[in-house]
Amino acid sequence: MSEPVDVVLIGGGVMSATLGTLLSQLQPDWKIEVYERLDDVALESSNAWNNAGTGHAALCELNYMPAAKDGSVDPARAVGINEQFQLSRQLWSSLVERGILDEPSTFINSTPHMTFVRGEKDVAYLKRRYESLRQQPLFDGIEFSTDSRVINQWAPLLMQKRLKSDEPFAATRVPAGTDVDFGALSRQMFDKLEQSGAHVIRNREVTNLTRQKDGTWLVKYRNRIGRTPGRTRARFVFVGAGGWAIKLLQRSGIPEIKGYGVFPIGGQWLKTSNPELVAQHRAKVYSQASVGAPPMSVPHLDTRVVDGETSLLFGPFATFSPKFLKQGKITDIVAQVRPGNLWPMLKVAIDNPSLISYLVRELLKNKDRKVASLREFMPTAESADWELLNAGQRAQVMKKDPDKGGVLQFGTEVVSSADGSIAGLLGASPGASTAVAIMLNLLKSCFPDRIAEWEPQLRELIPSYGTALNPHPEAAASTLARTAEALALKA
Repeated sequence: MSEPVDVVLIGGGVMSATLGTLLSQLQPDWKIEVYERLDDVALESSNAWNNAGTGHAALCELNYMPAAKDGSVDPARAVGINEQFQLSRQLWSSLVERGILDEPSTFINSTPHMTFVRGEKDVAYLKRRYESLRQQPLFDGIEFSTDSRVINQWAPLLMQKRLKSDEPFAATRVPAGTDVDFGALSRQMFDKLEQSGAHVIRNREVTNLTRQKDGTWLVKYRNRIGRTPGRTRARFVFVGAGGWAIKLLQRSGIPEIKGYGVFPIGGQWLKTSNPELVAQHRAKVYSQASVGAPPMSVPHLDTRVVDGETSLLFGPFATFSPKFLKQGKITDIVAQVRPGNLWPMLKVAIDNPSLISYLVRELLKNKDRKVASLREFMPTAESADWELLNAGQRAQVMKKDPDKGGVLQFGTEVVSSADGSIAGLLGASPGASTAVAIMLNLLKSCFPDRIAEWEPQLRELIPSYGTALNPHPEAAASTLARTAEALALKA
C-alpha cells in the first residue's frame, strides 16, 4: 500500500471544512483527503435548510442562561458561548481577507437577535437576564423593552393584535446578531481546499476504521457509484459525520467511545417567502421552550437569507426517525447498541419522561396545529402563507454518568483516542456556530507536539486566540468592530 496521507476527514460538513481549512493554513505541505458519502458536501446538518443559521452567540437563546431556583441568573455560559462565536467571526474575517471565502453576504448577513416572552414570571426573568448581560462587554448594545410600540418597531409581526393587550410581555434585542448560511460557508471552504491540493472525494462511504501496528489508521470505504471498495492509510482521522460519527468511532475500537450513545431527533419548519411578510420581519426571535422540550426545539421566528433570497422560518417542530442522518438507515438507532452503552441509554429513557411526552405531542401535531403554535408568536399568521419543510436530524449525546448511570447531553462533545490519532464529534447545537472553538481545542489535544509552533499562525488568523475578550472591554469592542467591518455587517 502507498504512503499514508496525513489527514482523512470523514464527512463534508462545517466541522471537517473548518478543521481542513485550519490545517491547510498551518501545514500546507500535508496531504489531506475528505470523504463525503453523498453527491456533494454540506447536504446534511450544515445545509442551510437543515439548521436555523442563528450564529449562536447567546444573544437570544434563553437556554444558555436559565434561572436558578432562587431566580438568579448567571451569565457565565452565555458569555462562554459568545466568546466561542467571536473566534468563528475572526477566522471567517481572516479567510475573507485572504480570498479563501467569497463576498461575506454569500454566507453571513446582519440580522438582529431578539427574545420575546409573555407573562409576569417570564417578563421578570427576562429583565434580570438583561440587567446581567448589559454589564458584559460582549453584549454591549443589548436593549430591553416592555413597551408595545417599541417592540412593534423591532418586529411588527409579533405585535399585530397585541398592541392593546393587557397581557405582560417583554423583549430584548441585539442589533449586532447574524444569520449564517453554514452550507455556503462549508462549500466555499471545501472549494478552496481543493484548489490548494486537498482531495475532496464525494460519493465515498467509509465502512471501517482499523488501527495499524505503526500507529496509522486503515480507512476502508466503498464508492457509492459502482460500489467498488477501497482503502487508505492515514496518520490522523477526524470523524465529522454527524450522527454517523458514533457508528464509525465504535468501529474504530477506541476505548474512549465506550458508554456513549446518541438519540436522534428530527425537525420541521414552517417556511414562507411571501414578500409582504418577509418585509415586516428582520430578526431572529427566540422564546421559552415548552416543558420537557430539548433546547434545540426552542420556538423561534427567523429571518433566513439563503442564496440571496430572504424568507422566514418558524419552529422547529420535533419529528422522530431512527435514522442518525436524513439520508441514514432505519437500523441506525439499534445498530449503535453495545453492552457498554445499553444501561446509560436505558437510564436516559427512564429519567426523561417529559422529553418522551414532548416528542409524542409533537408527532401528533398536523399543519393546522403547527400554524396555531406560530400564532402564539405571530397572531395574524395564515396557513396558506406557510409550507412545511423538513429540517435536519440531530443526534443528541447519551453517555455514562457515575451518579445517574446515564445522562442526555445537549451540545457537542469531541471524543478522541489517548494518542490523539483519531477524533470525532458527537452532538448538535450550537456546534456549527462554535466550530472554530471546537476545532482549536481539537488541535491542542490531538497535536500537542505541534501546537506551540502553530500559535503564531493561529494568532494571525484569530487575533484573540488564547485569550478571552469579555474581561477586556476595549479588546472586545475593537474585535467586534473589526470583524463587523471585514464581514460587512451593519447593525
